[in-house]
Amino acid sequence: MDLPVMPPVKPMLARSVAKIPPGMHYEAKWDGFRAIVFRDGGQVELGSRTGKTLTRYFPELVEALRERLPERCVVDGEIVIVREGRLDFDALTERIHPADSRVRMLAATTPASFVAFDLLALNDESLLRVPLTDRRALLELALSETTAPVHLAPATTDRELAEQWFEQYEGAGLDGVIAKPLNLLYRQDERAMFKIKHERTADVVVAGYRLHKSGPVVGSLLLGLYDEGGTLQHVGVCAAFPMKRRAELVEELEPLRMEDVEEHPWAAWSDEAAHETARLPGAPSRWSTKKDFSWVPLRPEWVAEVAYDHMENGVRFRHTARFRRWRPDRTAESCTYAQLEEPVNYDLTEILGP
Repeated sequence: MDLPVMPPVKPMLARSVAKIPPGMHYEAKWDGFRAIVFRDGGQVELGSRTGKTLTRYFPELVEALRERLPERCVVDGEIVIVREGRLDFDALTERIHPADSRVRMLAATTPASFVAFDLLALNDESLLRVPLTDRRALLELALSETTAPVHLAPATTDRELAEQWFEQYEGAGLDGVIAKPLNLLYRQDERAMFKIKHERTADVVVAGYRLHKSGPVVGSLLLGLYDEGGTLQHVGVCAAFPMKRRAELVEELEPLRMEDVEEHPWAAWSDEAAHETARLPGAPSRWSTKKDFSWVPLRPEWVAEVAYDHMENGVRFRHTARFRRWRPDRTAESCTYAQLEEPVNYDLTEILGP
């Protein structure tokens, strides 16, 4: 492979803002695996956000990209899986598997798509120092006749339309909206773009915590909600605390600490088979196989208000939640899934086409 922009490339990133800024280029914020695609003739490589290769996990995309991208190019985009008109992040994570036979079986049953939104090189020219509007024009021309599973990300400079997308697209599982300055050069690994994401709040049960990697202070709080059957389900974590606050939380939570996890609703957390039928903390991870998933059990009595963007399959927070405050006025039993707001469904084929 001999391209004007060579792997690894760290993609340009975005920082969060509260509102959609005016006078910019707008796109949907896709909820998948960020990927930089390098094609040089018959050679295709998929680079991840960290620079590691994703190529072996998406063999069906390699072939599709070879057929639909220009002969020599570098394209920034997102790998997604669409099921029943919505993005399915769970199905995407299942693809990161050590067994090639498993990967190829999933490639056939739940094939992935690629959504292209930036062009970093074309033929023998690097476009990293070319303004966004020109890069976008070249990308639209290069993908003018593309077909599924390779898509050109919809884009607009109309802020009102971007506001409409922000409301509608969430129903298809998208994260929000990305805003990019029109003259933006491609700045690797810099937060040069803006992301506007949905934020809601929920009252959740704090049922345990994990220790921080730096020492005996709180790393993350384990959060739960009660389902219709009265079972406390693990729905995610909140973790962004200043170091001083992490130490204070250990003292605050000490009265709730349980010496024996057997009395806890999540007592079966270490039984790998139990994760097939319940949502428990400590599930095995394909990403961090050596990570310590042990945790400190707490009596599930305290309630916290947390902010979240959206739910994954309606059962857990897709991303790390943000702690807002304690809610001593709420009982743990009142923290149920019924409080969660669900976005209106929106068929992803309306965005990408059939």
